[in-house]
Order: sequence, then C-alpha cells, then structure tokens
Amino acid sequence: MKKFRADLHIHSLLSPCADLEMTPLNIVQRVKEKQIDIIGITDHNSTKNAMVIKQLAEKKGIFVLTGAEVTTREEVHCLTFFEKENELQKFQQFIDENINKIPNDEGYFGYQPVVDENENIKEMIPYFLPAALQKGITQVQQQVEKLNGIFIPAHIDRSANGILSQLGFIPPTLKFDALGLSRHGSVKHVQKQYVLQNKITFIRNSDAHFLEQIGEIYSLFNLNEISYLEIKKALNQLDGRFVEQV
Repeated sequence: MKKFRADLHIHSLLSPCADLEMTPLNIVQRVKEKQIDIIGITDHNSTKNAMVIKQLAEKKGIFVLTGAEVTTREEVHCLTFFEKENELQKFQQFIDENINKIPNDEGYFGYQPVVDENENIKEMIPYFLPAALQKGITQVQQQVEKLNGIFIPAHIDRSANGILSQLGFIPPTLKFDALGLSRHGSVKHVQKQYVLQNKITFIRNSDAHFLEQIGEIYSLFNLNEISYLEIKKALNQLDGRFVEQV
C-alpha cells in the first residue's frame, strides 16, 4: 500500500469565481510543483475544461478525476466524478438539461471560457454556471450513481452551500462515497456536532480558485496504485484502502 496526495476540489478559469490564471497549463504546472498525485477538476456545473486538463496532466504523471461541482435545487454543492469520457458527456447533458439558465453578467460575476491546451478560447458559456439545477440532491446523486460516478457533498461544514447549512441534516437515504470538509474543517468537530458515523470517509481539499491555493490542503489516499477503482475503494474504505487527513 502506498500513500498518494490528492486535492479533489480545483476550479479552472471556466468557473466565474476563479482567477483567469487558472488555465489548464498553469494548473498542471502548479500541481506538479506541489507534488500532488491526484486532482479533481470541479468547475461549477460544467465538465467542459476537465478533459483537456486530464490530457495535459497525464503527460506529467498526474492522475485526474474529471467532473464538476454541482449546485442542487437546494443550493447544496456536491463534487461529482466520472471514469470514462462518455459518462462525463452524459452527465454534462444532464446538467445542460436541468440548470436554470440565468444570463451571466461577465462584468459582475466573471468570465466563463472553455479553452484548449494552448489557452485558446473555444466557447464562452453565456449563462451563470453556479446557478442551481432544477434537480434535488437525491436526483443528482442517483444520476451520478447511474453513470458509475463518485458523489461527495462538498464543504459540509461551511455556512453556505453545504448540505448541513442548507438542509440541517444529511438525509439517511442519501448515498455518497465521502463527505467533503472545507480547508478549516475538523472531522472531530463535525462528527460530534452532527453525530456522524465513524465509518464515513472525510476528505479535505483546497477548493482552489487561485493557483497559489492548489495543494495547500490535501488528503492522503492509501492505495495499491492510482486508478479510478482504487480511489473509489479508498473513499468507501474497501479492501484495505482508505483516506487519511494531514
């Protein structure tokens, strides 16, 4: 069993709240400098910059989970990841069909460019990406599960857009692979305050919107090797794989 550094919550410049320096090339370079082995690309309600980052990162020996940070109807942020490109595309279609399409005020919220490996703009998303979907958290989770994805409610300890702040509890029937904490989150505090089970896996990530934030916070994955299946096993504490905090 080996230990691998993982930061599974990183935004590219596609997210309007992210710095325009968060280009695919810059992200990969920063990840390499910080000696992070596994990253998750999680733009708000869009997967469209994920694959180009994956392709660039693989050349540097970095494993990328491709997905998005989804905003559910309840305004809960959830990390979603998919192994195969066709699964990612199907989930993007699900987002496109269900997002509330509010025009994006670029001057107020920021730009939303889809770019290629050379930082050429391929598309500008015209609607505000962080807007909520018309589907509730259970419906989003079920869609992720249908596509063999990974589902992680994000920064559950935050006062906004976390499942606990929005719902006040975690629905007992909701399936998830792990729960995410903010950079300042404490596993012991959350477990005590909300009486959560010890067998739940918690991960802490940078939620990077700026290059200098990447890798500031990470989790250690104990795996035989880096692969989607091994990561999913670690999140679910299967076959001796597990995640620990640093």
